[in-house]
Amino acid sequence: MAVIDEPADAPRKRGRPKVSSDEDKRAHIVEVAGCVFVRYGYAGSTTALVASEAGVSKQTLYKLFQSKEELFAAVVGAHRRLMLALPRPAEDIPIAESLERIFMIDMDEDMDEDRAGFLQLVFREAAQFPELIDILQREGMLASRQELADWLNERRAEGRLSLDDPASGARMLMDMVLGGLGPPEGRAQAWADRAELLAHLRRCIAIFAAGVDAA
Repeated sequence: MAVIDEPADAPRKRGRPKVSSDEDKRAHIVEVAGCVFVRYGYAGSTTALVASEAGVSKQTLYKLFQSKEELFAAVVGAHRRLMLALPRPAEDIPIAESLERIFMIDMDEDMDEDRAGFLQLVFREAAQFPELIDILQREGMLASRQELADWLNERRAEGRLSLDDPASGARMLMDMVLGGLGPPEGRAQAWADRAELLAHLRRCIAIFAAGVDAA
């Protein structure tokens, strides 16, 4: 989605100018900012760089995001969809299969690379910038974990699994699966190929499902 925000003194072009809403601009800036943060890290990224890469003025960016921290929070929130496909309704399939869908382990390789890059960004920035931990927890990992805990609790209420503490179970499962997706040393070094990675993720889910007596 290309959103161009030309400066006021730019030469006028023939025809009706393309108009994009603030919502479109915001989504575009967040998408570009995610790439910038992954490429340069939090310290190496600036709002000026994001504005330049997104093709918008700094004034437009600051109209939508008051600071780099607010922009980073928006990026983390937007990338939650790459972590867990939740919330979702109950499904008449085995719990293990539902969990594979929730963690989207069969997503296409481009999206998988985006997710791995984002997870490595999260692990790296949380270690280097403790002040970002609240953002990462509030907008990312903590919110996703709560959604997973809610899903597990609903399945427990249906009698489809046995789990005394859904919050602990959600933490355990995310540590297993997301740890395999985005290890600190980099996925390419951790797994010989994609097939080996997927086998590991399915094994993690199968072990968890067996441990909670999943139907």
